[in-house]
Amino acid sequence: MSSAGRGDTRPSKGSGGGRGRGGGGRGGSNKKESILELAKLIDSNVRVKCLGGRELRGALRGYDELVNLVLDDCEEFVRDPDDPEQVTSQTRKLGLVVIRGTQVSLVSPEEGTEEIANPFSGGADEEEMVEG
Repeated sequence: MSSAGRGDTRPSKGSGGGRGRGGGGRGGSNKKESILELAKLIDSNVRVKCLGGRELRGALRGYDELVNLVLDDCEEFVRDPDDPEQVTSQTRKLGLVVIRGTQVSLVSPEEGTEEIANPFSGGADEEEMVEG
């Protein structure tokens, strides 16, 4: 006797009853385009910030759709021992690394970027303007 005759209510293969996203390919391709354009950063130096606070710099050699990254000649920026939130200019060499995409919070090119003052940090001049 087949499994269908024993009260098995599971859908058979190919019936479209599976779980997950995407709708099983009905109505054409629903694949979204990635908003990240990492392809143009291949073989260039990038800076990567991770969720735990780590900051890395290296040459981007590869990536995938899950934003897993491969960095070559990678360096990690050492954090200040007194203030773990603060990153110092001191680095340690790591070599070739793979960074899991779930940990990546920011990827930026090293070339063409510069640090600017935070416009949202309240200085003494700003406080006087608000009170006055």
